[in-house]
Amino acid sequence: MIKKYYDSDCNLGLLDGKTVAVIGFGSQGHAHSENLAESGVNVVVGLRQGSGHWEKAAAFAKDHPNFKVMSVEDAAEAGDLVMMLVPDELAADVYNNEVAKHMKEGNVLLFAHGFNIHFNLIQPQKDIDVIMVAPKGPGHTVRSQYVEGKGVPSLIAVQQDYSGKAKDIALAYASGIGAGRAGILETTFREETETDLFGEQCVLCGGVTELMKAGFETLVGAGYAPEMAYFECIHEMKLIVDLINQGGFAKMRYSISNTAEYGDYRTGKRLITEETRKEMRQVLREIQDGTFASEFIQEFSAGRKVKFLATRRKESEHQLEKTGAELRQMMSWLKK
Repeated sequence: MIKKYYDSDCNLGLLDGKTVAVIGFGSQGHAHSENLAESGVNVVVGLRQGSGHWEKAAAFAKDHPNFKVMSVEDAAEAGDLVMMLVPDELAADVYNNEVAKHMKEGNVLLFAHGFNIHFNLIQPQKDIDVIMVAPKGPGHTVRSQYVEGKGVPSLIAVQQDYSGKAKDIALAYASGIGAGRAGILETTFREETETDLFGEQCVLCGGVTELMKAGFETLVGAGYAPEMAYFECIHEMKLIVDLINQGGFAKMRYSISNTAEYGDYRTGKRLITEETRKEMRQVLREIQDGTFASEFIQEFSAGRKVKFLATRRKESEHQLEKTGAELRQMMSWLKK
């Protein structure tokens, strides 16, 4: 069992007199930096001049004297702790070109995902701590839960412990963003990276969307109305996932009809067969040996023109997208 830590196990005082530089102000960046500032930590946000996020960060800074916005290089120079919260495909270039030159002995380099460290795209100097603090929720939830006096569970990991206090610093940072209110779990860069990529590809994104699309196409191909296929194979997915999120498979099966539960037991394993599981194991091997990471970086180095943008365009043109857009117009609760 993974040990869990809470605020009582954390010493936020380890960040007293320190400056945390958060590089990026997107989903996670705004949440980390704003939560830390409101926890009493000195924060600087590093952004490119002309960034669309600069104005938002500057607006927050007006009411928080311990929060400043500056260039990436100036933030890296000012930070005792530097948290990299830019997209995976950009992180190595940003670090190597703008951050690394400002890292000093005893500094702390942080990540919210292990991708660039685990696959050696970023190779930090040896005289700094390298740690991870990874909330298990989107940035807007990390922020909203903090504001409500609650928190989002977070992972921590230590890759390099130069100071001998890297784990304690990770716990302090996690507490500063509110995670200690919910629970902090210790893992490794390898475990976080490989399980995260596997979950995204085989279940959460690749698996679920392909399953929904296959169901939609099967019903439409058999002559059923696209609207009916969309409701049954796509729209209602949220109802099921919400129940699982609230109370596991048991609550979902308790809440659905007996017909649905019986069909669950009868059919699920006919779809997720040993052949499917074999392919999942192959996907995992490609993650573990770096095949996926190499392909991903090559695709983005080529300007996303080989597969990524073409596939995005093709998927956006699928019949289910048009059907879904029309049906969502009927759902007043989805309209802002």
